[in-house]
Amino acid sequence: MYACDMSNKAFSEESTLKSHLRPHAIEKPFACDMCYKTFSKHPDLMEHSETHTNEKPFACDLSDETFSQHPTLISQLLTCAKDKPYACEICNKAFPRYTHLMTHLRTHTKEKPYACDKCHKTFSHRETLTSHLRTHTKEKPFICDVCNQAFSDRTTLRNHLRTHTKEKPFACYICTRAFSQRSALKKHIQTHTKEKPYACVMCSKTFAQNSTLKTHLRILHTYGCNFCNKTFSKRSHLMEHLRTHTKEKPCVIKGAYVHKKKQYECDKCNKTFSYRSTFTSHLRTHAKEKLYTCDKCNKTFSYRSSLTSHLRTHTKEKPFLCHVCNKAFSDRSTLKNHLRTHTNEKPFACDFCDKAFTQNSSFKRHLLSHTKGEPHVCDICHKTYSRRENLMKHLQTHTE
Repeated sequence: MYACDMSNKAFSEESTLKSHLRPHAIEKPFACDMCYKTFSKHPDLMEHSETHTNEKPFACDLSDETFSQHPTLISQLLTCAKDKPYACEICNKAFPRYTHLMTHLRTHTKEKPYACDKCHKTFSHRETLTSHLRTHTKEKPFICDVCNQAFSDRTTLRNHLRTHTKEKPFACYICTRAFSQRSALKKHIQTHTKEKPYACVMCSKTFAQNSTLKTHLRILHTYGCNFCNKTFSKRSHLMEHLRTHTKEKPCVIKGAYVHKKKQYECDKCNKTFSYRSTFTSHLRTHAKEKLYTCDKCNKTFSYRSSLTSHLRTHTKEKPFLCHVCNKAFSDRSTLKNHLRTHTNEKPFACDFCDKAFTQNSSFKRHLLSHTKGEPHVCDICHKTYSRRENLMKHLQTHTE
Protein backbone atom coordinates (compact mmCIF):
# COMPACT_ATOMS: atom_id res chain seq x y z
CA MET A 1 0.00 0.00 0.00
CA TYR A 2 1.11 3.57 -0.78
CA ALA A 3 0.17 6.08 1.97
CA CYS A 4 -0.18 9.86 1.78
CA ASP A 5 1.64 11.52 4.74
CA MET A 6 -0.56 14.61 4.56
CA SER A 7 -4.07 13.10 4.52
CA ASN A 8 -3.38 9.56 5.82
CA LYS A 9 -5.14 8.10 2.77
CA ALA A 10 -3.75 4.83 1.37
CA PHE A 11 -3.64 3.64 -2.27
CA SER A 12 -2.95 0.29 -3.87
CA GLU A 13 -0.91 1.77 -6.76
CA GLU A 14 1.95 4.27 -6.76
CA SER A 15 0.55 6.11 -9.80
CA THR A 16 -2.72 6.74 -7.93
CA LEU A 17 -0.80 8.13 -4.95
CA LYS A 18 1.16 10.50 -7.24
CA SER A 19 -2.07 11.81 -8.74
CA HIS A 20 -3.47 12.31 -5.24
CA LEU A 21 -0.37 14.19 -4.01
CA ARG A 22 -0.51 16.94 -6.65
CA PRO A 23 -3.30 18.99 -4.99
CA HIS A 24 -1.31 18.90 -1.73
CA ALA A 25 1.91 20.08 -3.35
CA ILE A 26 0.03 22.50 -5.63
CA GLU A 27 1.99 20.77 -8.38
CA LYS A 28 0.80 21.57 -11.89
CA PRO A 29 3.36 20.10 -14.27
CA PHE A 30 1.17 20.24 -17.40
CA ALA A 31 1.36 23.67 -19.08
CA CYS A 32 -0.60 25.02 -22.07
CA ASP A 33 1.67 26.14 -24.95
CA MET A 34 -0.78 28.86 -25.97
CA CYS A 35 -1.57 30.68 -22.73
CA TYR A 36 0.80 28.99 -20.27
CA LYS A 37 -2.01 28.01 -17.93
CA THR A 38 -0.95 24.98 -15.83
CA PHE A 39 -2.84 21.87 -14.76
CA SER A 40 -2.26 19.04 -12.29
CA LYS A 41 -3.60 16.36 -14.70
CA HIS A 42 -2.88 15.73 -18.36
CA PRO A 43 -6.56 15.12 -19.34
CA ASP A 44 -7.41 18.57 -17.92
CA LEU A 45 -4.73 20.13 -20.13
CA MET A 46 -6.02 18.30 -23.22
CA GLU A 47 -9.55 19.48 -22.57
CA HIS A 48 -8.35 23.06 -22.07
CA SER A 49 -6.31 22.97 -25.31
CA GLU A 50 -9.47 22.48 -27.32
CA THR A 51 -10.60 26.01 -26.37
CA HIS A 52 -7.67 27.29 -28.48
CA THR A 53 -8.03 24.95 -31.46
CA ASN A 54 -11.80 25.47 -31.77
CA GLU A 55 -12.12 21.69 -31.83
CA LYS A 56 -15.47 20.56 -30.45
CA PRO A 57 -15.38 16.79 -29.89
CA PHE A 58 -18.29 16.63 -27.43
CA ALA A 59 -21.60 16.28 -29.29
CA CYS A 60 -25.08 16.47 -27.77
CA ASP A 61 -27.26 13.62 -29.07
CA LEU A 62 -30.41 15.58 -28.35
CA SER A 63 -29.70 18.92 -30.02
CA ASP A 64 -26.83 18.14 -32.44
CA GLU A 65 -24.74 20.94 -30.87
CA THR A 66 -21.03 20.38 -30.25
CA PHE A 67 -18.81 21.64 -27.43
CA SER A 68 -15.11 21.96 -26.70
CA GLN A 69 -15.43 20.91 -23.05
CA HIS A 70 -17.21 18.05 -21.38
CA PRO A 71 -18.84 20.07 -18.54
CA THR A 72 -20.52 22.31 -21.14
CA LEU A 73 -21.93 19.22 -22.84
CA ILE A 74 -23.37 17.99 -19.54
CA SER A 75 -25.13 21.31 -19.02
CA GLN A 76 -26.63 21.15 -22.52
CA LEU A 77 -27.84 17.56 -22.01
CA LEU A 78 -29.65 18.57 -18.83
CA THR A 79 -31.36 21.39 -20.71
CA CYS A 80 -32.45 19.13 -23.58
CA ALA A 81 -33.62 16.34 -21.31
CA LYS A 82 -36.38 18.52 -19.89
CA ASP A 83 -38.27 18.29 -23.17
CA LYS A 84 -39.24 14.69 -23.99
CA PRO A 85 -42.31 14.69 -26.23
CA TYR A 86 -42.06 11.08 -27.45
CA ALA A 87 -43.47 8.62 -24.91
CA CYS A 88 -43.51 4.82 -25.05
CA GLU A 89 -47.12 3.52 -24.91
CA ILE A 90 -45.97 0.33 -23.20
CA CYS A 91 -43.88 1.60 -20.27
CA ASN A 92 -44.46 5.39 -20.46
CA LYS A 93 -40.74 6.15 -20.75
CA ALA A 94 -40.22 9.45 -22.62
CA PHE A 95 -37.60 10.46 -25.19
CA PRO A 96 -36.56 13.79 -26.76
CA ARG A 97 -36.31 12.26 -30.26
CA TYR A 98 -38.59 9.99 -32.28
CA THR A 99 -35.61 7.85 -33.41
CA HIS A 100 -34.71 7.23 -29.76
CA LEU A 101 -38.26 6.05 -29.10
CA MET A 102 -38.11 3.68 -32.10
CA THR A 103 -34.85 2.20 -30.84
CA HIS A 104 -36.33 1.80 -27.33
CA LEU A 105 -39.42 -0.03 -28.67
CA ARG A 106 -37.21 -2.92 -29.77
CA THR A 107 -36.65 -3.76 -26.10
CA HIS A 108 -40.38 -4.63 -25.99
CA THR A 109 -40.83 -6.19 -29.44
CA LYS A 110 -37.53 -8.14 -29.24
CA GLU A 111 -36.91 -7.10 -32.85
CA LYS A 112 -33.28 -7.59 -33.93
CA PRO A 113 -32.82 -6.19 -37.44
CA TYR A 114 -29.02 -6.07 -37.44
CA ALA A 115 -27.35 -9.40 -38.34
CA CYS A 116 -23.67 -10.37 -38.19
CA ASP A 117 -22.49 -11.67 -41.59
CA LYS A 118 -19.90 -13.88 -39.87
CA CYS A 119 -21.98 -15.90 -37.40
CA HIS A 120 -25.55 -14.68 -38.21
CA LYS A 121 -26.16 -13.51 -34.63
CA THR A 122 -28.73 -10.68 -34.54
CA PHE A 123 -28.89 -7.46 -32.52
CA SER A 124 -31.41 -4.73 -31.68
CA HIS A 125 -28.97 -1.85 -32.18
CA ARG A 126 -26.45 -1.06 -34.89
CA GLU A 127 -23.87 -0.01 -32.27
CA THR A 128 -24.12 -3.41 -30.58
CA LEU A 129 -23.49 -5.13 -33.92
CA THR A 130 -20.46 -2.91 -34.56
CA SER A 131 -19.01 -3.86 -31.15
CA HIS A 132 -19.80 -7.55 -31.77
CA LEU A 133 -17.97 -7.56 -35.13
CA ARG A 134 -14.77 -6.73 -33.27
CA THR A 135 -14.97 -10.13 -31.55
CA HIS A 136 -14.33 -11.60 -35.02
CA THR A 137 -11.71 -9.06 -36.18
CA LYS A 138 -10.02 -8.92 -32.73
CA GLU A 139 -9.87 -5.14 -33.22
CA LYS A 140 -9.44 -3.13 -30.00
CA PRO A 141 -9.37 0.56 -30.97
CA PHE A 142 -10.06 2.05 -27.53
CA ILE A 143 -6.85 2.52 -25.53
CA CYS A 144 -6.55 3.41 -21.84
CA ASP A 145 -4.31 6.50 -21.44
CA VAL A 146 -3.14 5.32 -18.03
CA CYS A 147 -2.09 1.67 -18.57
CA ASN A 148 -2.36 1.27 -22.37
CA GLN A 149 -4.80 -1.63 -22.06
CA ALA A 150 -6.94 -1.95 -25.20
CA PHE A 151 -10.69 -2.57 -25.45
CA SER A 152 -13.10 -3.40 -28.27
CA ASP A 153 -15.78 -0.89 -27.25
CA ARG A 154 -15.98 2.55 -25.66
CA THR A 155 -18.27 1.49 -22.81
CA THR A 156 -15.83 -1.14 -21.53
CA LEU A 157 -13.00 1.42 -21.68
CA ARG A 158 -15.12 3.91 -19.75
CA ASN A 159 -15.85 1.32 -17.05
CA HIS A 160 -12.17 0.36 -16.93
CA LEU A 161 -11.06 4.00 -16.45
CA ARG A 162 -12.96 4.08 -13.18
CA THR A 163 -10.50 1.54 -11.76
CA HIS A 164 -7.87 4.29 -12.10
CA THR A 165 -9.95 7.32 -11.15
CA LYS A 166 -11.89 5.54 -8.37
CA GLU A 167 -14.95 7.38 -9.74
CA LYS A 168 -18.31 6.04 -8.53
CA PRO A 169 -20.99 7.88 -10.50
CA PHE A 170 -23.90 5.55 -9.69
CA ALA A 171 -25.30 6.52 -6.29
CA CYS A 172 -28.08 4.79 -4.37
CA TYR A 173 -30.98 7.21 -3.80
CA ILE A 174 -31.88 5.45 -0.53
CA CYS A 175 -28.58 5.24 1.37
CA THR A 176 -26.27 7.37 -0.89
CA ARG A 177 -23.83 4.47 -1.31
CA ALA A 178 -22.04 4.82 -4.66
CA PHE A 179 -20.84 2.30 -7.25
CA SER A 180 -18.56 2.38 -10.29
CA GLN A 181 -20.89 0.15 -12.36
CA ARG A 182 -24.62 0.58 -13.04
CA SER A 183 -25.20 -3.19 -12.69
CA ALA A 184 -23.70 -3.13 -9.17
CA LEU A 185 -26.08 -0.31 -8.19
CA LYS A 186 -29.05 -2.26 -9.58
CA LYS A 187 -28.16 -5.30 -7.44
CA HIS A 188 -27.62 -3.09 -4.39
CA ILE A 189 -31.04 -1.37 -4.68
CA GLN A 190 -32.71 -4.78 -4.45
CA THR A 191 -31.33 -5.09 -0.90
CA HIS A 192 -33.54 -2.10 -0.02
CA THR A 193 -36.64 -2.89 -2.06
CA LYS A 194 -36.51 -6.61 -1.25
CA GLU A 195 -37.48 -7.16 -4.89
CA LYS A 196 -37.05 -10.77 -5.99
CA PRO A 197 -37.85 -11.01 -9.71
CA TYR A 198 -36.31 -14.46 -10.31
CA ALA A 199 -38.76 -17.27 -9.44
CA CYS A 200 -38.11 -21.01 -9.23
CA VAL A 201 -40.54 -22.87 -11.52
CA MET A 202 -40.43 -25.95 -9.29
CA CYS A 203 -41.16 -24.51 -5.82
CA SER A 204 -42.12 -20.86 -6.55
CA LYS A 205 -39.36 -19.53 -4.29
CA THR A 206 -38.08 -16.14 -5.47
CA PHE A 207 -34.60 -14.63 -5.56
CA ALA A 208 -33.06 -11.19 -6.01
CA GLN A 209 -30.27 -12.46 -8.30
CA ASN A 210 -30.43 -14.82 -11.27
CA SER A 211 -27.17 -16.45 -10.13
CA THR A 212 -28.76 -17.31 -6.76
CA LEU A 213 -31.72 -18.93 -8.55
CA LYS A 214 -29.35 -21.08 -10.64
CA THR A 215 -27.51 -22.21 -7.49
CA HIS A 216 -30.86 -23.04 -5.84
CA LEU A 217 -31.95 -25.16 -8.83
CA ARG A 218 -28.65 -27.00 -8.96
CA ILE A 219 -28.65 -27.89 -5.24
CA LEU A 220 -32.33 -28.49 -4.41
CA HIS A 221 -34.01 -29.46 -7.66
CA THR A 222 -31.84 -32.05 -9.30
CA TYR A 223 -33.46 -34.51 -11.72
CA GLY A 224 -33.06 -38.11 -10.59
CA CYS A 225 -32.88 -41.25 -12.72
CA ASN A 226 -35.36 -43.94 -11.58
CA PHE A 227 -33.07 -46.70 -12.89
CA CYS A 228 -29.72 -45.91 -11.29
CA ASN A 229 -30.45 -42.93 -8.95
CA LYS A 230 -27.96 -40.73 -10.81
CA THR A 231 -28.91 -37.04 -10.56
CA PHE A 232 -28.71 -34.17 -13.09
CA SER A 233 -29.00 -30.38 -12.79
CA LYS A 234 -30.99 -30.12 -16.05
CA ARG A 235 -34.02 -32.08 -17.25
CA SER A 236 -32.55 -32.30 -20.77
CA HIS A 237 -29.46 -34.02 -19.37
CA LEU A 238 -31.63 -36.54 -17.53
CA MET A 239 -33.66 -37.29 -20.69
CA GLU A 240 -30.46 -37.88 -22.63
CA HIS A 241 -29.12 -40.16 -19.86
CA LEU A 242 -32.34 -42.22 -19.80
CA ARG A 243 -31.59 -43.45 -23.32
CA THR A 244 -28.67 -45.43 -21.91
CA HIS A 245 -31.27 -47.49 -20.00
CA THR A 246 -34.19 -47.57 -22.45
CA LYS A 247 -31.96 -47.95 -25.54
CA GLU A 248 -34.34 -45.45 -27.16
CA LYS A 249 -33.12 -43.92 -30.41
CA PRO A 250 -34.73 -40.52 -31.17
CA CYS A 251 -37.11 -40.49 -34.14
CA VAL A 252 -37.74 -37.70 -36.62
CA ILE A 253 -41.26 -36.29 -36.37
CA LYS A 254 -42.77 -35.52 -39.78
CA GLY A 255 -46.27 -34.07 -39.88
CA ALA A 256 -48.66 -36.08 -37.75
CA TYR A 257 -46.83 -39.39 -37.76
CA VAL A 258 -43.50 -40.74 -36.62
CA HIS A 259 -41.20 -41.44 -39.54
CA LYS A 260 -39.79 -44.95 -39.43
CA LYS A 261 -36.22 -43.87 -40.20
CA LYS A 262 -34.20 -43.25 -37.04
CA GLN A 263 -32.66 -39.80 -36.62
CA TYR A 264 -29.14 -41.13 -36.07
CA GLU A 265 -29.11 -44.08 -38.48
CA CYS A 266 -26.08 -45.09 -40.50
CA ASP A 267 -26.90 -45.39 -44.22
CA LYS A 268 -24.10 -47.95 -44.66
CA CYS A 269 -25.03 -50.55 -42.07
CA ASN A 270 -28.39 -49.31 -40.68
CA LYS A 271 -26.96 -49.17 -37.18
CA THR A 272 -28.74 -46.60 -34.98
CA PHE A 273 -27.39 -44.28 -32.27
CA SER A 274 -28.86 -42.32 -29.40
CA TYR A 275 -26.33 -39.48 -29.66
CA ARG A 276 -25.16 -37.42 -32.62
CA SER A 277 -21.54 -37.48 -31.37
CA THR A 278 -21.51 -41.29 -31.28
CA PHE A 279 -23.10 -41.42 -34.73
CA THR A 280 -20.46 -39.03 -36.17
CA SER A 281 -17.66 -41.11 -34.67
CA HIS A 282 -19.18 -44.31 -36.09
CA LEU A 283 -19.24 -42.88 -39.64
CA ARG A 284 -15.44 -42.74 -39.56
CA THR A 285 -15.30 -46.55 -39.37
CA HIS A 286 -16.85 -46.71 -42.86
CA ALA A 287 -14.84 -43.85 -44.30
CA LYS A 288 -11.67 -45.44 -42.92
CA GLU A 289 -10.93 -41.95 -41.63
CA LYS A 290 -8.30 -41.98 -38.90
CA LEU A 291 -7.59 -38.48 -37.71
CA TYR A 292 -5.61 -39.30 -34.57
CA THR A 293 -1.97 -40.45 -34.82
CA CYS A 294 0.26 -41.82 -32.09
CA ASP A 295 3.49 -39.82 -31.96
CA LYS A 296 5.33 -42.87 -30.58
CA CYS A 297 4.61 -45.54 -33.19
CA ASN A 298 2.59 -43.62 -35.86
CA LYS A 299 -0.42 -45.90 -35.45
CA THR A 300 -3.66 -44.10 -36.41
CA PHE A 301 -7.13 -44.16 -34.83
CA SER A 302 -10.65 -43.05 -35.71
CA TYR A 303 -11.40 -41.83 -32.19
CA ARG A 304 -9.50 -39.57 -29.82
CA SER A 305 -10.44 -41.85 -26.91
CA SER A 306 -8.86 -44.84 -28.71
CA LEU A 307 -5.63 -42.89 -29.13
CA THR A 308 -5.67 -41.90 -25.45
CA SER A 309 -6.10 -45.55 -24.40
CA HIS A 310 -3.40 -46.68 -26.85
CA LEU A 311 -0.86 -44.17 -25.51
CA ARG A 312 -1.05 -45.91 -22.15
CA THR A 313 0.47 -49.02 -23.77
CA HIS A 314 3.60 -46.89 -24.20
CA THR A 315 3.51 -45.09 -20.84
CA LYS A 316 2.32 -48.20 -18.91
CA GLU A 317 -0.09 -45.85 -17.13
CA LYS A 318 -3.05 -47.51 -15.40
CA PRO A 319 -5.18 -44.74 -13.91
CA PHE A 320 -8.38 -46.76 -13.37
CA LEU A 321 -8.27 -48.48 -9.99
CA CYS A 322 -10.68 -51.12 -8.67
CA HIS A 323 -11.90 -49.98 -5.23
CA VAL A 324 -12.48 -53.60 -4.16
CA CYS A 325 -9.14 -55.30 -4.90
CA ASN A 326 -6.98 -52.30 -5.94
CA LYS A 327 -6.20 -53.85 -9.31
CA ALA A 328 -5.33 -51.17 -11.89
CA PHE A 329 -6.41 -50.90 -15.54
CA SER A 330 -5.41 -48.73 -18.48
CA ASP A 331 -8.97 -47.92 -19.61
CA ARG A 332 -12.39 -47.40 -18.01
CA SER A 333 -14.26 -50.10 -19.96
CA THR A 334 -11.86 -52.83 -18.80
CA LEU A 335 -12.32 -51.69 -15.20
CA LYS A 336 -16.12 -51.74 -15.69
CA ASN A 337 -15.99 -55.31 -16.96
CA HIS A 338 -13.69 -56.31 -14.10
CA LEU A 339 -16.03 -54.87 -11.44
CA ARG A 340 -18.70 -57.36 -12.48
CA THR A 341 -16.47 -60.18 -11.16
CA HIS A 342 -17.02 -58.63 -7.72
CA THR A 343 -20.70 -57.65 -8.04
CA ASN A 344 -21.71 -60.78 -9.97
CA GLU A 345 -23.77 -58.49 -12.18
CA LYS A 346 -24.84 -60.12 -15.46
CA PRO A 347 -26.49 -57.43 -17.60
CA PHE A 348 -26.42 -59.41 -20.86
CA ALA A 349 -29.42 -61.79 -20.74
CA CYS A 350 -30.38 -64.35 -23.39
CA ASP A 351 -34.02 -64.15 -24.58
CA PHE A 352 -34.01 -67.81 -25.57
CA CYS A 353 -32.89 -69.58 -22.37
CA ASP A 354 -32.68 -66.84 -19.68
CA LYS A 355 -28.96 -67.42 -19.28
CA ALA A 356 -27.07 -64.22 -18.40
CA PHE A 357 -23.47 -63.08 -18.89
CA THR A 358 -21.10 -60.51 -17.41
CA GLN A 359 -19.47 -59.72 -20.78
CA ASN A 360 -21.14 -58.74 -24.04
CA SER A 361 -18.62 -60.81 -26.03
CA SER A 362 -19.58 -63.97 -24.08
CA PHE A 363 -23.25 -63.21 -24.64
CA LYS A 364 -22.79 -62.90 -28.44
CA ARG A 365 -20.90 -66.22 -28.59
CA HIS A 366 -23.71 -67.88 -26.64
CA LEU A 367 -26.41 -66.49 -29.00
CA LEU A 368 -24.85 -68.34 -31.92
CA SER A 369 -25.76 -71.65 -30.22
CA HIS A 370 -29.45 -70.68 -30.58
CA THR A 371 -29.40 -68.90 -33.91
CA LYS A 372 -27.31 -71.46 -35.82
CA GLY A 373 -24.68 -68.92 -36.69
CA GLU A 374 -27.12 -66.12 -37.46
CA PRO A 375 -26.44 -63.48 -34.80
CA HIS A 376 -29.10 -60.91 -35.75
CA VAL A 377 -32.35 -61.70 -33.93
CA CYS A 378 -35.78 -60.07 -34.28
CA ASP A 379 -36.99 -58.95 -30.82
CA ILE A 380 -40.64 -59.46 -31.85
CA CYS A 381 -40.79 -62.93 -33.41
CA HIS A 382 -37.22 -64.19 -32.68
CA LYS A 383 -36.50 -64.91 -36.33
CA THR A 384 -32.74 -64.87 -37.00
CA TYR A 385 -30.59 -63.47 -39.80
CA SER A 386 -26.94 -63.67 -40.71
CA ARG A 387 -26.81 -60.03 -41.87
CA ARG A 388 -28.07 -56.95 -40.09
CA GLU A 389 -29.54 -55.34 -43.22
CA ASN A 390 -31.77 -58.42 -43.71
CA LEU A 391 -33.00 -58.08 -40.15
CA MET A 392 -33.77 -54.36 -40.72
CA LYS A 393 -35.85 -55.22 -43.81
CA HIS A 394 -37.70 -57.90 -41.83
CA LEU A 395 -38.54 -55.44 -39.01
CA GLN A 396 -40.47 -53.31 -41.47
CA THR A 397 -42.96 -56.15 -41.89
CA HIS A 398 -43.93 -55.68 -38.23
CA THR A 399 -44.38 -51.90 -38.52
CA GLU A 400 -46.46 -51.92 -41.72
